[in-house]
Amino acid sequence: MQQHIKNYTDKLSRSLCHAAMQDVQVLASALLEAWVSGRCIYLCGNGGSAGNAIHLANDFIYGAGLNNEGGLRAEALSANAAVLTCLGNDLGYDSIYAEQIRIKGNPDDILIVLSGSGNSANVVKALEVANQKGMKTFAILGFSGGRCKEIAQFPIHFEVDDMQIAEDLQLIVGHICMQWLCDQDLAASK
Repeated sequence: MQQHIKNYTDKLSRSLCHAAMQDVQVLASALLEAWVSGRCIYLCGNGGSAGNAIHLANDFIYGAGLNNEGGLRAEALSANAAVLTCLGNDLGYDSIYAEQIRIKGNPDDILIVLSGSGNSANVVKALEVANQKGMKTFAILGFSGGRCKEIAQFPIHFEVDDMQIAEDLQLIVGHICMQWLCDQDLAASK
């Protein structure tokens, strides 16, 4: 077990030194701009990444605003089981996020896709619709980055072939942004 722990923590540590960490500032700045202007932030993913989307939406709504009388207007598109099952049943699983973005998204809102492979049809379609609507699109990705790396305006790609490390990195990037946002003087930014 000790060797397993060492292998995992070494892999995570190496990933944190990846050049993709330099792209986190672009995401943080876009989130601050959206916060100041009252834009919405939407997050989505599948499996563990769907859970991470819910977790980070909470952090942006509450944690980021602890020092600023309220946080960002954030929503995890994976959070409403009734909407997901309705859209999955009626339109197909590949449309569960794109349809929500089609209805809710506005120009200059932000979509953050969380994905290990970057190839799931539902997150690819969400990015395509968000781009068509004039939203700012980000994707935090592992493995090769897949299709999402090609179509997200701002991919944050960690070339790591380990789903759990890729999912850990999604939360780490989100937590870095949240803590930085929490330290900002929102009143001075307006």
